[in-house]
Amino acid sequence: MYILECQDGTYYTGYTSDLENRIKEHNGSKRGAKYLRGRKPFKVVYVKEYRYFKRAAKKELEIKKLTRKEKEKLIQLYAEKNK
Repeated sequence: MYILECQDGTYYTGYTSDLENRIKEHNGSKRGAKYLRGRKPFKVVYVKEYRYFKRAAKKELEIKKLTRKEKEKLIQLYAEKNK
């Protein structure tokens, strides 16, 4: 599960079993998310691995429902933890 920060300051949340490949798809493939078109470059600001795909999908939906401030707090905690 991951969060990207787009050039325009918005956040995109997704999940995948191969983050590196998914980022490549977002950057240059038609398989990339339509939301990210025109919002490049973006950077990965949050990553959390889950053992089960279903849990990652559930967490993605939870994060998408958060307010911007709640997402920023989550990202800040992640950044502090991973310094």
